[in-house]
Amino acid sequence: MLRVDNISKNFGGIKAVDSVSFEIKHGSITALIGPNGSGKTTVFNVISGYHKPQSGWIYYQKKNITSLPPFEIAALGIGRSFQTVKIFPQISVLDNVMLATKYPTGEQLTSAVLQSRWMRDEENENRKKSIDFLKLVGLNEKKDLMAGQLSFGQKKLLEIARLLALDADLLLLDEPTAGLFPGMIIITKQILKELQKSGKTILFIEHNMDVVMDISEKIIVLDHGKKIAEGTVPEIQKNKTVINAYLGRGILNAP
Repeated sequence: MLRVDNISKNFGGIKAVDSVSFEIKHGSITALIGPNGSGKTTVFNVISGYHKPQSGWIYYQKKNITSLPPFEIAALGIGRSFQTVKIFPQISVLDNVMLATKYPTGEQLTSAVLQSRWMRDEENENRKKSIDFLKLVGLNEKKDLMAGQLSFGQKKLLEIARLLALDADLLLLDEPTAGLFPGMIIITKQILKELQKSGKTILFIEHNMDVVMDISEKIIVLDHGKKIAEGTVPEIQKNKTVINAYLGRGILNAP
């Protein structure tokens, strides 16, 4: 589904990402891990079009998307969240999700001015879809609240619902469980597994190794901008290079 081919990204004299390559299979859950400053978020920024690489290529569904702007990449089916929650706090939870839905008819000037029946039908359909997405992440009962009233964990779930409203098939999630209390982490893991069952593909950055080891089918490890390992959970747990990068065995739960 996604192929990252030898990408590099520099910021001044600092090489944030150095010749990184990997592939993501459709319907999989893959973790991208590494110590702070290893280049994980920069990789996400390059894939989603926020940064252009100095070299290398990004392919999505065999289409070269390296030079596309973020809005075109999103339209192709790649949605991403950010380390810092980005929602619209002064509108409702439901409206936050509906903003991400597509309005082919409603975005036409004539339909918007005349409030055509087709536009109203389209809006009603998007409302139903948005409510379904909120049900999936457990926020349907909060749909009429202002989004700013949600807890931090609920705001993260709202971001996931909004990604689904984009009709995204590949979800790039930047630290989806960071800052969450244990009960919310369990809920988030269950939601990610359900999304996988529904056909979504997930690539996520995470520092919580319990989460990584629990739900990942494959793990990609970065350190100082370079890929130092890639493999299954047991392979990564026993990889000496990865253990050294994390300064010890315990953080990886290695046997």
